[in-house]
Amino acid sequence: MNTILWITQSILAATFFYSGLCKTTLPEQRLIARGQTGVVGLRQAKIRIIGASEIAGSIGIILPWALNILPFLTIASAACFALVMLLAAPIHYRLGEPKNVAVNMTLLLLSLFVILGRSRIL
Repeated sequence: MNTILWITQSILAATFFYSGLCKTTLPEQRLIARGQTGVVGLRQAKIRIIGASEIAGSIGIILPWALNILPFLTIASAACFALVMLLAAPIHYRLGEPKNVAVNMTLLLLSLFVILGRSRIL
């Protein structure tokens, strides 16, 4: 189970790190062209803050558990990812993007798996 959790955490970390890197470096129109349509109409500063938060979360889902320093932060990062996906799915649904909604739901389920697995509920 531990190996599966590490793989899941790595997938989440890579996904959110890439998304955050794009949001902190690319303008809105380039993000939209890459399929990150949830940023439509947001101010650039807000997009950058979201990106920085995603990068911080990608670090938080790996390092605390790996170093056994404040490991609850790994669970907190997964919970924040789950919340972000819960908020993102309706936006993509309204935009008529079923593929993005499916990605949001997949990331939500992966995040919930990490929360439950690292909380030792599973």
